[in-house]
Amino acid sequence: MKHKIKYLLVALLMIVCSQSWGQTTKWCDVHQVAKRETIFGIAKSYNVSIQDLLNANPEMKVPGYELKKGTWIFVPFAKAGDQKAEIAYVNNSSAVTPTASQVASNVIKVGVMLPLHNNDGDGKRMIEFYRGMLLAFNELKKEGFTTDVHAWNVPIDGDINKTLQDRNAASMNMIFGPLYSNQVKTLSDFCKNHGIKMIVPFSINGNEIAENTNFFQVYENNDIQSTKAIAAFLERFKKSHHPVFIDCNDDKSKVGAFTSTLRRQLELDKVAYDLTNLNSSDVDFAKHFSKTVPNVVILNSEKSPQLNAVITKLNTLTKANPGLAISLYGYNQWFMYQDYVLASFFKYNVYIPSTYYYNKNSDKTRAFEKLYTTTYGEAMNNTYIPRIAINGYDQVQFFVRGYKKQGAKFKGVASDVAYKSLQNRFNFEKIGQGGYRNKFFQLIHFKLDQTLESLVY
Repeated sequence: MKHKIKYLLVALLMIVCSQSWGQTTKWCDVHQVAKRETIFGIAKSYNVSIQDLLNANPEMKVPGYELKKGTWIFVPFAKAGDQKAEIAYVNNSSAVTPTASQVASNVIKVGVMLPLHNNDGDGKRMIEFYRGMLLAFNELKKEGFTTDVHAWNVPIDGDINKTLQDRNAASMNMIFGPLYSNQVKTLSDFCKNHGIKMIVPFSINGNEIAENTNFFQVYENNDIQSTKAIAAFLERFKKSHHPVFIDCNDDKSKVGAFTSTLRRQLELDKVAYDLTNLNSSDVDFAKHFSKTVPNVVILNSEKSPQLNAVITKLNTLTKANPGLAISLYGYNQWFMYQDYVLASFFKYNVYIPSTYYYNKNSDKTRAFEKLYTTTYGEAMNNTYIPRIAINGYDQVQFFVRGYKKQGAKFKGVASDVAYKSLQNRFNFEKIGQGGYRNKFFQLIHFKLDQTLESLVY
């Protein structure tokens, strides 16, 4: 389904004013600085003290800080016990006033329980995630969806039990959160008892998925991902390619367990492979590659310097041996380097196992990034892949559409949702007698003809 994204009302950014307990920062909404506005004037207009405004925005305390037009700043509550009335982001599906029964049946109530603050990296990332969610809600509004969204700031040291005492929490149809593993069981028990779908948007530890039929785990743990990546490798390359493992001398590698397990599996399957070293001489390096069958290269490092060094080594090798066929089997981290080595990805037929793909050249992605920048006055953080805001956007689109179609019976099956993701894709499977885990898995293939394909498993 194609979406034409043109604009978003500034009001979209208003963060939901919900009571926050046990946290270091309490804030009510977000204000975009207008021309000639001052810290004093903003504080006065919201009836808050200048010190409270500074505390909610630590960057203001940095020497030399200047308030600039278009900047978004957090606005704290006026004072304890005198907070603004709660604001829910409500999408009205039409100009016609619906009846009470229509509202009850059509409104999808969505809760967000994440660290929504500006104090550290987690908070800033989750704000970006939430911004993406808001863009999705607005897009759904244009299509006639009616949603009632409530957000709570639940930091790492927050008591989620107190958050759940909010009278609105129990009325949600779905809740996105939490971020931290130590808050999962409490929220899971709450959602289980109230029949609320609990969507855990990021990786967590724990086994609550086995106990709660309303539990949806978006990200599988690394062990499951590695198992799928190995299975995909064997299916695609075991019978047709010669595996070559390159030791990159990376003592801090995070993928050593993956390559070791893959090698053991090849040995069990009686598949011969070669092992060489990045520091080997060019002559010795070349001896480990087959000239009669295609080679598939696996590095025991996910890092950029090692990848660049291997590419340089392969360039020398293929220059001396023009007919050599080589593919690379990589890691998610490589997506962050593709701007610099994209030509090499195509040249060496790179395959990357993943549950997502950020395609910055897609028209839809470009439209989303433009909308994000226009709406929030700044570009998305480009440090992370997958992009945090797009992740939030995709998750809302998938779950709200699915819930609209099937209600409480929605089980997260991809074929039940008419939505083509921008980046993160979903297809959930039931885990025993418990909840659901996203099983979507693909290989992103950078083909020799300079095109991309997604090989879904």
